[in-house]
This record gives sequence, structure tokens and C-alpha cells, in this order.
Amino acid sequence: MVIITGGAGFIGSAMLWQLNCMGEDEIIIVDDLGFTTTEKWQNLSHLHFADFISKDLFPDLLERGALKKISAIIHMGANSSTTETDADHLLTNNFVYSKKIASFCMANDVRFIYASSAATYGDGSHGYRDAIDELGTLRPLNMYGYSKHLFDRWALRNNLLDHAAGLKFFNVYGPNEYHKGDMSSVVFKAFHQIRDKGFVKLFQSHRADYKDGEQLRDFVYVRDCTKIMAWLLQNSVAGLFNVGSGTARSFRDLTTATFSALAIPAAINYIPMPEALRDKYQYYTCADISRLRAAGFSDKLTTLEDGITEYVQRYLSSNQPNFNCSQSEKA
Repeated sequence: MVIITGGAGFIGSAMLWQLNCMGEDEIIIVDDLGFTTTEKWQNLSHLHFADFISKDLFPDLLERGALKKISAIIHMGANSSTTETDADHLLTNNFVYSKKIASFCMANDVRFIYASSAATYGDGSHGYRDAIDELGTLRPLNMYGYSKHLFDRWALRNNLLDHAAGLKFFNVYGPNEYHKGDMSSVVFKAFHQIRDKGFVKLFQSHRADYKDGEQLRDFVYVRDCTKIMAWLLQNSVAGLFNVGSGTARSFRDLTTATFSALAIPAAINYIPMPEALRDKYQYYTCADISRLRAAGFSDKLTTLEDGITEYVQRYLSSNQPNFNCSQSEKA
């Protein structure tokens, strides 16, 4: 039995789809569906799993031994808002909750794969290497990143990373992110701005060394993320790994690719960045994925243009934009 926490969320439900495509449906989903207006439940509606457990009940069920024959826990559940200001809430949901699950896995020899974040790298002044011995040099810029960083450091101190795999996700985009609101990808936002207004708004640059729209990110397609997680599930590889494309691309590139996928000439308006964000804004991120490659993951990753084209044409422009077990494409 595989358990996916955050299994109705973006990456969690995409991983459920990945496992379904691999013929697996003995899966327990742990999550909180929240208000029905989020439509988060739709991420599960076309997928197969054995049971659903509330995230609030899950730690106690683990502790009481009520869940049997668990082979792996894929822990994607967290508050992923980079603008969340309730520090106690983030510590409880992203740090304390994760420690409970990790402790169970260590005590019961259960495979553990968990979500960290590229937000732990802060302004990137120390680079984007996922070397464990450099964890102490990182300074996250927001409380979300700090909550993830705290767990990474706890995992290191408690030797969890000798057996488990932590994943520092960069800028993930793709199907099933539709409930995320302001935290949805720029691709998703650009698609709807183009459809509704005919143009896309991007932040101006407030640094002399970057032109407007030339701020750089490592954008990674969610299907590449689940491919990596599936590989980790099938192999006893442990450690902390970056999950990105390994290439930095500009927001202008991303927006142009979105227009191209819709066969519409690009129209971009540059607007001032809110002052509250300027001191916490990353102008460059790029995943160093050399450790993942050295560990044995050799699959080709999706280019930005190919990923956006598939996302826009096959999903966003479809009457069924969610991952679906009946879809003919292979995972």
C-alpha cells in the first residue's frame, strides 16, 4: 500500500495519476479538501485509489498502527503559500506534521519520499546545489521556505536522509494546479489572461542587470516531477535532491511559448512589482540536478516549449483539464 499525503493537491494528485498509469491503485489519499469552491476534489474524480483519510486523523492512525502493509509514504502535503504570514500555522503543518510521519517511517522501515522546496535557497547567493553539507548556509526569504528548511535540517540531524528522499521542487507547472489560486503557475495565469484579455501582465525588473521580463526561473513540468518520484519509489536512492529542468528560462520565454501554443501573437504588458515583494524576489533560480543524475536518473526532461504546448493544448484548452486515467498518453 502506498500513501500519498496532499494526494488531492497539485503534485500529489499528479503522482496518483502516475501510479495509476503504472497499474497501481492500492493507494490511500490523505488530504483536506477544504471549501467546495476550490474544486480541489476534481483532481481525484477521474483517478483510482483505495481510500481517503482526513489529514487531521492520519498521524493518530499511524501511531495506533491502524494502517497495515504500508510500503511507502509520499509526503506532498503542506501549506505551500509563499505569502503565508501565520508562522505557527506553517510550523505545525510543514514541520511538526512532517516529523510525525517521518518518525513512523523510520521506526517501521517504510519508504519515505517528501517535498522540500527551492524556496529554501533564499536569494540564491549560495547557489542552488543540493549538497547536504551546505544546508547550514541557506537563508530562506519567507516563512514557507523556512518551514521546509527546518525539516530538511531535522532530517539530516536524525539520519533520515540516509534512507529517505527529499525533493526540492523548483517552479512546477501543469495539470491539476487549478485550485491553487494566487499560487498557481505563471503558465496557468498567462493562459487565462490571454483568453480573457488578449495580453499578459509581467513584473517589471527593478534591477539594472535584468531587463523587464528577463527574470529567470527553472520551470519544470509536473509530469517530469512524477517521473522522478516514480523512479525514486522503485529504487532505494536516498538523499536530498533538486527537482527541476536544470535550465533557467525567462518569464518572457514562458509567456511567448504560451501565446505560441495558442497560435496568437505575443502581447506583454510590464507592470511595477509591489514594493512588499521587491526585497524578497528571486531574479534567478536554476536547479543543479547533477546529484540526481549521478544517482542514476537518466530520463530526458521536457523542454519549456514542449511542456507548455502539451499543457495548453491537451489540458487547459480541453473540456477535461484534469489528469484522467482514461487518457491515452503514457506516464
